[in-house]
Amino acid sequence: MKRILVTGGAGFIGSHLCERLLAQGHEVLCVDNFYTGTRRNVSRLLDDQNFELMRHDVTFPLFVEVDEIYNLACPASPIHYQFDPVQTTKTSVHGAINMLGLAKRRRAKIFQSSTSEVYGDPTIHPQTEEYWGNVNPIGFRSCYDEGKRCAETLFFDYHRQHKLRIKVARIFNTYGPRMHPNDGRVVSNFVVQALKGEVITLYGDGQQTRSFCFVDDLVEGFLRLMDTGDEITGPINLGNPGEFTMKQLAETVLELTGSKSKIEHRPLPQDDPRQRQPDISKAKAILDWEPTIQLKEGVTRTIAYFDELLKEGVA
Repeated sequence: MKRILVTGGAGFIGSHLCERLLAQGHEVLCVDNFYTGTRRNVSRLLDDQNFELMRHDVTFPLFVEVDEIYNLACPASPIHYQFDPVQTTKTSVHGAINMLGLAKRRRAKIFQSSTSEVYGDPTIHPQTEEYWGNVNPIGFRSCYDEGKRCAETLFFDYHRQHKLRIKVARIFNTYGPRMHPNDGRVVSNFVVQALKGEVITLYGDGQQTRSFCFVDDLVEGFLRLMDTGDEITGPINLGNPGEFTMKQLAETVLELTGSKSKIEHRPLPQDDPRQRQPDISKAKAILDWEPTIQLKEGVTRTIAYFDELLKEGVA
């Protein structure tokens, strides 16, 4: 049994990770400031004697005794990270410094949830880990993109300078139950709009592409990366290489919900990538990992979750 810290543990991905770690028999310390995470996401875990929930902001130091750290704390949707962009950058950068400092004191292995946003609006397709990206450093998305890029820099400098055991995963679009209903991300937007019978807002011409990974597949990738030997640091892309246009996704949601909602086109936001698809060759070779849940299955399970929220009046 290990004592494992998960920052952002009450968030969408973090709560699923906490569940998996508990199922493996570990003690889990879930830390969250509830900016985007919710107690609801981990309510079913509160009675587990191996689970502890702590309200804390990672921009401040944390002094706890742990063996491993998963650093997931940071708002990840444009609506949330653009609301307070300075705080978003602080969460990525100060949060990384504080968690790396904790890992250094404890000699703990530490995992960083980075993002495909480090590639910006890519000029190569699909994106490999060797690609350095095409990022606007002064745009509306920069607080998140550049914050995550700086966090990666810090992780590798701590690894080189202090011999810290690090793991860095670059997460591509992930979806599933416990997404925030108002996070502005395309899957939650389309599903909630379709279930409510509202107009589905499709930005641009709908031909921009994304690759959607179901959350259970992603968490499996996390665990496999964390269990590799110390010589494996990453970064490693984790995502589903299946590529879909936004128009295809909207049509899939309409089909699975049976909604009569109409599609309405709106202007494309600034710096919104036209293409986003991971090359997961390294994940396959090193982790023996690739996604197993197809889009229709994952979207069906996500629809069921949001349908329940709407019936309870939460969304």
